[in-house]
Amino acid sequence: MKTKIILIPLFVASLLYADRLGFEYVGVPVKIVDSAGKIHTLTVKRDIPAECKKLPINNMMVWTGNYANEKVPPECKSTYVHTTGKLLPMQIHDDVTTYGELEVLAFMKHMQKDDNLLLVDGRKQTWYDYRTIPGAVNMPFHHFKERDAFEFEFEHDLRTLGVIIHEDESLDFTKAKTVTIFCNGPWCSQSVAMIEALLEIGYPPENINWYRGRYAGLAECRYDLYA
Repeated sequence: MKTKIILIPLFVASLLYADRLGFEYVGVPVKIVDSAGKIHTLTVKRDIPAECKKLPINNMMVWTGNYANEKVPPECKSTYVHTTGKLLPMQIHDDVTTYGELEVLAFMKHMQKDDNLLLVDGRKQTWYDYRTIPGAVNMPFHHFKERDAFEFEFEHDLRTLGVIIHEDESLDFTKAKTVTIFCNGPWCSQSVAMIEALLEIGYPPENINWYRGRYAGLAECRYDLYA
């Protein structure tokens, strides 16, 4: 019996791991609805320029002092701002799971067949309109953090999350969706502010995943009409 107790979780874990293999190169098809109500499909995967896939990964090529080697093509150099904002830890709550890119792609794959899963861009709308992960729903963090000032938006977002609002204004989380929330990366506190606000009102932490990475790490790579 002890062997079974050990092996079953390992087997499940291996299936989850195998499910993520190849996502960063193959991508995940995601269905979206445009402003005209038409359904399209996008393939979302890690944004890796073709020039970068041929580069050898070694200390001399990737690093020269504090910078990439001059032979590295500009498309492959990180322009990511590490000195802006406050760097966040790997874990923000004991029961909130931290996701990387592969976990987000796996989540998006399952989201296509499960309405109980929702990918949420927690940034303000101007950021969302500029660029986001295809298939993500915008719920600006300040709707939750400043909920008294954004009462209408707050209640609308709660209902989108599957939260039931009773007549006495009490909240019922029995049908709350499982969400993955992101913003601009590990220095961006907007997604964390949203998560903290959700926890304050009683949203179950086990239903929250936090994508610590940058939204631009996952990009639209193919756009096809969905028939």
